[in-house]
Amino acid sequence: MTFSSRLKEEITEFNGNTMEKRAELSAILRYVAKITKDKITITSENAKIARRIYSYIKEIFGINIKIIVRNQKRFRIKQIYILEIKEKVSFILESLYIYEKEKKMKANEEYYEAYEEKVSYLRGTFLTTGSINDPSTSGYHLEFIFLTQTDANFIKKILKNLKFDAKVLKRNNRYMTYIKSAEAISDLIKIFQAVNSLFYFEDIRIYRDHKNMVNRLNNCEIANQEKTIGTGMKQLESIKFVKENNLMNLLEEKTQIVLEYRYKYPESSYQELADIISLETDYKIGKSGINHHFIKLKKLVEEYKNNLH
Repeated sequence: MTFSSRLKEEITEFNGNTMEKRAELSAILRYVAKITKDKITITSENAKIARRIYSYIKEIFGINIKIIVRNQKRFRIKQIYILEIKEKVSFILESLYIYEKEKKMKANEEYYEAYEEKVSYLRGTFLTTGSINDPSTSGYHLEFIFLTQTDANFIKKILKNLKFDAKVLKRNNRYMTYIKSAEAISDLIKIFQAVNSLFYFEDIRIYRDHKNMVNRLNNCEIANQEKTIGTGMKQLESIKFVKENNLMNLLEEKTQIVLEYRYKYPESSYQELADIISLETDYKIGKSGINHHFIKLKKLVEEYKNNLH
């Protein structure tokens, strides 16, 4: 079972009040129900979601619902659950803000003023049109798929109202409202009250963030080492140039000490070189002092070369 499927099954364990159930049902019927004048048909591949829709409709509207279970044979056998509603069709559609006098109504955020209603509407939308990548196998990505751009923008508006930054993208002949931020996805799972899925997501997120941080630190350390070695090699060349041209006596004694130790320890950093010199000689020096002496070395070499030309 995918992470997305496990999350949806955990979401179905949440049992809200009547107001929340109505908002959730409104989203489900709006986005996946096949609606005719005298019948509403809802199809689901998930038994728990189908059972949830069945119980909500029966509880709120007190009607009988026909359930058809079919086996679909495509690559593997799986069951499809079909719910058929033939009673109070117009009343159900009007009370859930989907149809008014047999005309489909535009989704309106004003129908869902309370925070809990907005969350429930999103919950129903995710159960039927949403999916989320498993954070252990790919990047962070949560999406809702719709037939129309209007629906995609409406969900984006609700998400924005709940402080989530979502985007809309056309993909083939569908429209996708999606979130890429790991923190935002985690927060959305949290408001769905799917605790186990949230813990799993956060565990993977913490592990990946830690791994990425370690990799960045390692890369930074390698880059620093390469820079140190490169700097040391250039300084060795300058030291050899000074010796070959008998210029060492033009430098003060402390600078000569630093150059001598650089010659011995070409791969050491400035701090490591300062520590060695301070430990092995009477000259106590720091990192900035080391740099100061190499500036003198560079200046001497440049001046000598310029005079040659």
